[in-house]
Amino acid sequence: MNTARWVRAATGLLILGVLGMAACEVEDAATEAAPAVATDFEVDPFFPNTLPNDWILGQVSGIAVDARDHVWVAHRPVTLSDLRAGAAQDPPIAMCCVPAPPIIEFDTEGNVVQAWGGPSEDGEYDWPQEEHGIYVDHEDNVWIGGGAANAGFSGHYVLKFTRDGEFLFQIGQGDGPDATGGSTDTSTLGGPAAMHVDRHENEVFIADGYQNRRVIVFDAETGEFLRHWGAYGNEPEDGNPNADEQFQGPVHGIAVSDDGHVYVVDRSENRLQVFQRDGTYVDELVIRPETGSMGSTWDVALSPDPDQAYLYVPDGVNKTVWVVDRATLEVVGNFARGGRWAGELGWAHNVAVDSRGNVFISEVETGKRFQKFVPRE
Repeated sequence: MNTARWVRAATGLLILGVLGMAACEVEDAATEAAPAVATDFEVDPFFPNTLPNDWILGQVSGIAVDARDHVWVAHRPVTLSDLRAGAAQDPPIAMCCVPAPPIIEFDTEGNVVQAWGGPSEDGEYDWPQEEHGIYVDHEDNVWIGGGAANAGFSGHYVLKFTRDGEFLFQIGQGDGPDATGGSTDTSTLGGPAAMHVDRHENEVFIADGYQNRRVIVFDAETGEFLRHWGAYGNEPEDGNPNADEQFQGPVHGIAVSDDGHVYVVDRSENRLQVFQRDGTYVDELVIRPETGSMGSTWDVALSPDPDQAYLYVPDGVNKTVWVVDRATLEVVGNFARGGRWAGELGWAHNVAVDSRGNVFISEVETGKRFQKFVPRE
């Protein structure tokens, strides 16, 4: 019970006696038992703790939370300049720093639990030049995306690992224009940006992505193709399709609710579309349609309450996080603003939420970090 409630209770005892005190305690108990869902947040400036081994992060292009409430990040070591990674040069040009391994697990206190990842020594799998997206599923498997096909990087695959980095299987092929067959091909991908495993059906939904214009679904156990669709549930088309009928891309984030709705963000069109698991179109939300450049909808995550009442949508251009009522698809608030201090955002790239309702935002561009936002009391 907080201080204000203790003051109210004491006052009630003095004025109304024991009966008034009892009534106040009953009211407090009922209030505290009600589920709390947050729409406003403040930064935890002390999370995470300092990285070991003189490690430093590049662009943090993926973030996820597992069943332990451990936070997983995928970052891009290749985005670090020689000066930032001075201790890794040959010979070293500075005391600090060394690029961290691309996949890192943090505990609830912000300590590093383990780190792994990078190119396969025996060619067993394709490691992306540009890591993009990470997801930890209900069986503790870790899924890694193979990124954007831009700025000299490419990647057209999704990799599945155990939590300790043992390779399980790969969906899609490697780099280059010949590795993708377009938005109607059922065996290749085209710059996948994010993935979400539906624990009820054990299917992996992939936002595919930077070159393709679709959602594509595979069996999460076998990697077998199941189905795909484009904007509004249409058959996806490449080329220069009408924005009213097709995703314009990148199809940049995806989340699946417990009641079977699939939330997909079409970043450059400032929109979030809702589907049923089979691709049937349900509804659409456009956020700040005047937003230029790279759009207002960069990723999406669900609040952890039983009803999953809210969606959290990071916005890398307006540099904030939108809070959306899932039932009405209305924006009910936002938190954070642009800047470089704790609690301010650069390119807010990805979002994840833990069971306590804490929201984690990863940043690319100049940020090269991730931040923890806690519900504001």
